[in-house]
Amino acid sequence: MKLIFTGLLCFLICGTVSAQRNIWDKQKANDWYSKQGWLAGCNFLPSNAINQLEMWQAETFDPQTIDRELGWAEDLGFNVMRVYLHDVAWKIDPEGFKKRMDLFLTIAEKHKIKALFVFFDDCWNPDPKPGKQPEPKKGVHNSGWVQSPSKQIKLDVSQWGELEKYVKDILTSFKNDERILMWDLYNEPSNSGYGETTFPLVKKIFEWAWAVRPMQPLTVAVWTDKIDEIYDYSDVITFHNYSGAEDIEKEIIELQKRGKPVICSEYMARTNGSRFQTHLPIMKKYNVGAINWGFVSGKSNTIFPWGSKEGSEEPALWFHDILHKDGAPFDPKEIEVIKSLTGKIL
Repeated sequence: MKLIFTGLLCFLICGTVSAQRNIWDKQKANDWYSKQGWLAGCNFLPSNAINQLEMWQAETFDPQTIDRELGWAEDLGFNVMRVYLHDVAWKIDPEGFKKRMDLFLTIAEKHKIKALFVFFDDCWNPDPKPGKQPEPKKGVHNSGWVQSPSKQIKLDVSQWGELEKYVKDILTSFKNDERILMWDLYNEPSNSGYGETTFPLVKKIFEWAWAVRPMQPLTVAVWTDKIDEIYDYSDVITFHNYSGAEDIEKEIIELQKRGKPVICSEYMARTNGSRFQTHLPIMKKYNVGAINWGFVSGKSNTIFPWGSKEGSEEPALWFHDILHKDGAPFDPKEIEVIKSLTGKIL
């Protein structure tokens, strides 16, 4: 932990930044947040996609399923979806990729939902490949999810030029799009054992984003609590918490001391004690945006817990996700709680 902490301090404090630090001040961030209303939603992957590539590649992009499932989200009162992009999907078809993003945003807007797009991710399989994606491994949580960029590119500075083109192309194309809530530049940097090795790339991504400076805020949700200094670079603070109610309330109170808006962009793991019934009221009380992991049970297998073994039977208590593929709820009582807090049940 000490090594990681020291490395990030150098990244944030000692290192020179070639691009101007074009960061929102606290007043601008809070003025923006005051106009959003209370944010509630989920991390969204269509139920028929195993990962980001299957969602976004031309051959498997499915606007009909997206429309149907975002309609169910609208019925819950959800107004934001956190959605992962992927550099490989852009690289093989940049213009088509952006057209599909635009179509997604059109569908989401129809359902009164804004998008929180995620560029990069340190989690799960390190070697993404274009084309047909693998079938799910029965019972294995997120068996087909892929990192972005690949491990090879992540650790090779000479290959970052394409990543810069990707980030700047997407941000330039959508920098004034009011259908987009926010840009999450990197999901959980240092996860999957990367430690401090990811942070030089995170630094560069901030620089690329500052060079474009979209109208939407920029953020990164850190994974290890020893490296929360990265919040100084973020316009808005986002965090992840899969622990109990007392723990998340304590974290919210500490994060709000920084004076910036706070959004929880991942929570809700039932067998960890992270539940809608316990956590949503806390986040609404503190005006913290609440974005849980998982929506419709599907190829991601996230109804199974982390570390689940291949061949496992469906658990009686789902880990993530809210609805079955036909739209029926896993737990009708959860739906009542969600709707009561989003205003769908008055």
